[in-house]
Amino acid sequence: MANNHDEDTEWNDILRAKGIIPKKEGEISEADIIDMIDEVIAKRDAKNYEQKTVDELDELLDEDNEDEERVLQEYRQQRLNAMKQQMSEDKFGEVQHIYKTDFVREVTEASKTVWVVVYLYKDYLPICKLMGAHLATVAAKHKACKFVKIIGDQCIPNYPDRNLPTLLIYGDGDMKTQIVGAAQLGGMNMKPEDIEAYLRRVGALKLPESRSSNTEEIKKSSIRSSAVAALSDDDEYDSDDY
Repeated sequence: MANNHDEDTEWNDILRAKGIIPKKEGEISEADIIDMIDEVIAKRDAKNYEQKTVDELDELLDEDNEDEERVLQEYRQQRLNAMKQQMSEDKFGEVQHIYKTDFVREVTEASKTVWVVVYLYKDYLPICKLMGAHLATVAAKHKACKFVKIIGDQCIPNYPDRNLPTLLIYGDGDMKTQIVGAAQLGGMNMKPEDIEAYLRRVGALKLPESRSSNTEEIKKSSIRSSAVAALSDDDEYDSDDY
């Protein structure tokens, strides 16, 4: 007996899934759904909303149709929230000189809400001059992290110059780790990137943007999964009615 390809049987479903027999007319597969979702996401990305300023988004709100207005409003609000968050975090941006009498307030207490990097130094040491210059570069890039400097033996009485430069890393109101000397960072060959990499490893600096490059793909995958799941629920609901 010949198999009726139009019948809704488990065997026909398997054959359709493998492409052996054609899909029923009007039938939409999960792959079709994913393709449609990807097309919508691609059109959204083509607008490049995430790269636009608040003013540019306002201009688009005046130009675009009603279907896109909700998306634009969402991106505009996200951008405003991100700007507010950035402004609240970017408090510092330089290496602040402190004295021992400032230590509890500027380091211990401050580190309860932000990471604090304490730089112990002596100006006459070439390695300290090098690290000081690099720390200034890092501090300017990572304004959410607080950088302070204090002369070594003013911070710790009789602290030997051979231990300089020293970095004390504070977080949650306590010292988390330290670097004594510069050998671990490359000595006289150290670069700002070496300091950044170390501070990231201990958690004092945020990960670079490149490390979050997969975020958008994860987001797209989540959108696809949600849409497919929602459609599957609808199909189950429809099948119960018949």
